[in-house]
Amino acid sequence: MARHSVVPALFPPPGYAHTALVAAGEQLAFLAGGVPLDPAGALVGPGDHVAQARQVLANLAVALAHVGSGLEHVVASTVYVVADAPGPLSEVWEVVLESGLSAGPHTSTLLGVSTLGYTGQLVEITVTAVVPSTAAVEG
Repeated sequence: MARHSVVPALFPPPGYAHTALVAAGEQLAFLAGGVPLDPAGALVGPGDHVAQARQVLANLAVALAHVGSGLEHVVASTVYVVADAPGPLSEVWEVVLESGLSAGPHTSTLLGVSTLGYTGQLVEITVTAVVPSTAAVEG
């Protein structure tokens, strides 16, 4: 499994690790950006960063389960938030910290952007996760 660490000589990050080491031979899953759409393709939480972040994480959990992994096995993420001030980024980051992504903790980058792919979309998250061996997969 991945080994996460905070580098003592660097400023301690708020809820994520500086590094994640994955042993050779581990299977990795690279997921496309999770978006705040429901299974019918409708935008969840118009105008609401927090609601959209929760839907994105729920969608990522489904996609990770499909490949035999989970949020707790994510080693890297990039969080995109439509915002021109720190407030919405902090709100979304709180949702990330409350999710299974913080179990690692994983490495992460949080970005404010001007627009995302779907009309009304405020949040997107991409992740890379370790897929546990069959013996390690939890029910």
